[in-house]
Amino acid sequence: MRVFLVGFGPFPGAPLNPSAVLAKELARRRRPAFAGVERTAHVFPTTYTAIDRRLPNLLAQNPDILLMFGLARRQGRLCIEMQARNVRSVLFPDAAGYRPQSGVIAAGRHGPLRASVPFARLLDALRGCPIPVRLSRDAGRYLCNYAYWRALRCAADNRTLVQFIHIPPLKSGSRPRRRSARHAAWLRQLLTAAERLLVAVIAVRRHSWPR
Repeated sequence: MRVFLVGFGPFPGAPLNPSAVLAKELARRRRPAFAGVERTAHVFPTTYTAIDRRLPNLLAQNPDILLMFGLARRQGRLCIEMQARNVRSVLFPDAAGYRPQSGVIAAGRHGPLRASVPFARLLDALRGCPIPVRLSRDAGRYLCNYAYWRALRCAADNRTLVQFIHIPPLKSGSRPRRRSARHAAWLRQLLTAAERLLVAVIAVRRHSWPR
């Protein structure tokens, strides 16, 4: 089984994007549940051009799973995104300064694209997790929703299981030393949650999505 783990680089307002660290660390974890699973981390620049160029190349390799993580600066919870919408912001530029001219991703009557993972199983996998978790039907209008929509549309032909997870930001502390300790603890909690999610998605792929 081949799994691609995707995170993103910095973007305006977020000079440090923990989704990149999360994808890399998750690719290095060693657990019995990952036996026979080849995991590769990919970190995309947070630009429309990077997604347009790199995402089709990844999916052309026919991975079994594409698990994507992105930072939601205004969320206090880990969000399991159920769908991507055919919308994008014309107000906020990407990391390269580009701002779309159209508020839709694809012209025409294209509705939301829904992921095929049984979301109840993902929620169950995170039961007892110290980070609050919820299902979400709104992945926003920025690069996360754009990447998710593109991935779901491209993966429709090769049966890659695609799932996007939004992670919350670290709450800033008052003292640098305390902030550093909280950051390390927060990353450990995120990694534990991400590992549980990956184990659940692998189980779904093995038992419900045979090649």
